[in-house]
Amino acid sequence: MMVELVVVSTLIDISRGASTAADKGSPKTDMSTANLIRVDQSGKGDFRKIQEAIDSVPSNNSELFFIWVKPGTYREKIVVPSDKPLVTLSGTKSSNTIITWNDNGNIFDSPTLSILASDFVGRFLTIQNTFGTGGKAVSVRVSGDKAAFYNCRILSYQDTLLDDSGRHYFNNCYIEGAVDFIFGSAASLFEKCHLHSLSERDGAITAHRRESSEENTGFTFLGCKISGDGAAFLGRPWGSFSRVVFAYTFMSTLIIPQGWNDWGDQATHSTVHYGEYKCYGPGANRSKRVGWSRSLTSDEAASYLTKDMIGGRDWLRAPPNRFKRGSALLSAMHIENE
Repeated sequence: MMVELVVVSTLIDISRGASTAADKGSPKTDMSTANLIRVDQSGKGDFRKIQEAIDSVPSNNSELFFIWVKPGTYREKIVVPSDKPLVTLSGTKSSNTIITWNDNGNIFDSPTLSILASDFVGRFLTIQNTFGTGGKAVSVRVSGDKAAFYNCRILSYQDTLLDDSGRHYFNNCYIEGAVDFIFGSAASLFEKCHLHSLSERDGAITAHRRESSEENTGFTFLGCKISGDGAAFLGRPWGSFSRVVFAYTFMSTLIIPQGWNDWGDQATHSTVHYGEYKCYGPGANRSKRVGWSRSLTSDEAASYLTKDMIGGRDWLRAPPNRFKRGSALLSAMHIENE
């Protein structure tokens, strides 16, 4: 029911500190009104496939487009190209709106969903790569700037989420994998997310790639939960200046006491930035942590505890409350009664 989408979307944390004015890069965009496109496998929408709906968005568009995906399992490999910014892809519940594919190999070619455009929002979706344990199989690739995901489930085994480049925000998402399953070069804030490791022995949850101290990038996990039945490290350095911080995060017994892995390169001990701040749970005990990770002070942690670290107050946007379909202007109340 659309009522669930509208009601829930007005309650999630995006409304706190979100910008309802136009982004500085798109000063004329009305962020309260979106063009509505419906995807329904039964044929009652505008399109049966998600990719067809994305393809219908005009190139270099300057208006919001809200692609409402009706419940179902969509077996598609989807790309939001770089010339289609300002797109929202939304289901009603992640449990009944599923995008699935089965591919492996190159991390840039295997994703089920690839986001190359800026100002993308994903909501209430499950995105999965069902290839399994045999190699790199990306579920979601995010290579556009200013992308946000809310209440999504992102599932695979190795290299689940390629958080490639740009500034990104993940809120109330469930992310599952075993090997480097959150990796890339982005500057990203993960807030209230659930990270579930399938690693049996020594997998890593994160593999951040930062090649110099001048790069203002890194992964921050704020108020998250880590679970799993095997054993895993918090992270290992894909780049020599890898930067990852966990704050106010519950860590289960899954976490290996040393906490962090150097990927066989001791030279990174003096260049990586791996920090923990007021985490809790049996896996948060730092008594056996590697000496080159840090227990952050309140002053050191302060810059990681707000959306300012990704400039989010300038670009995170509240859901639209009006929708255009053709020449008709519809309110959220009208849509929810469909």
